[in-house]
Amino acid sequence: MDNADASELPAGQAGSQAGRGVYLSKSNFIAALLRDLIISGDLKPGEQLRQRDLAERFGVSVTPVREALRWLESEGLVNYDAHKGSTVVQAEAGATREKYQIRAVLEGLAASLAAPKISHEDIRELESYNERIAEAGRSPGEVNDLNRTLHFRIYEMAGSPLLLALMRLLWQSFPQGPQMARPREESVAEHKQLIEALKDRDADRAQAITQQHILGAIAYLQEE
Repeated sequence: MDNADASELPAGQAGSQAGRGVYLSKSNFIAALLRDLIISGDLKPGEQLRQRDLAERFGVSVTPVREALRWLESEGLVNYDAHKGSTVVQAEAGATREKYQIRAVLEGLAASLAAPKISHEDIRELESYNERIAEAGRSPGEVNDLNRTLHFRIYEMAGSPLLLALMRLLWQSFPQGPQMARPREESVAEHKQLIEALKDRDADRAQAITQQHILGAIAYLQEE
C-alpha cells in the first residue's frame, strides 16, 4: 500500500467515527462503507464487486478498495474467485426462527460484555436512538435503520471484534437485516429495560433482557 492510500481520512470524510477520535485508514473506511451496504441489502447477495468501479464510486485508488475487500472476505461477507473476482456472499438459506435463536445467544453475550464497559455517553446515545424510534411519523424503513443502529452500537460497545464480525454475518443472512416485526411500542419498552440494565452495569440482567427481547419477536415473524 502506498503512502497516499495508507493516510488517514480527513475528519469530514470519516464522519461520526472521527467525532469519537477514531481515525480510519482509507481501506478501513471503504470496508465500513461496503459493510453497511451489504448489511442493509443495498449490495445484494451474489452481486459482483469490481475494484475499479468501487474506486471510482468512492473517489479513491484501487489499492484501498482491494484491501477493504480482503478484510470483508476475512469477515465472511465477501467471496473471492480467481475467475469471477469478489462478490457479496450468498448466505445459506435457513429458517428465520433458527436465525433469531442464534441471534439471541450472540446478542445476549454482547450485552453482557458491554455492561461493565459502557459509559454515560454510550447510555445517552442508546437512549437517543430509542427515543427516535418512538417518534410518531417515522417510516418503517427509518424505524428499522434506527433499530439496527441501536443494536449494532451495543455490539460495538462489547469490545469484541470477533463477536461483531459474527453478528454482521448473521444480520447479512436476512434479506435486509432483521426487521422490527413486533409493535413499535413493545420494542421501545424492551429497549428501555435493556438500557436500564446496561446503565446499572448488570451483565446478567442485560443478557436476559436481550435474549427475551429477540426470542419474543419470533411470534410475530413469518418463516422464510
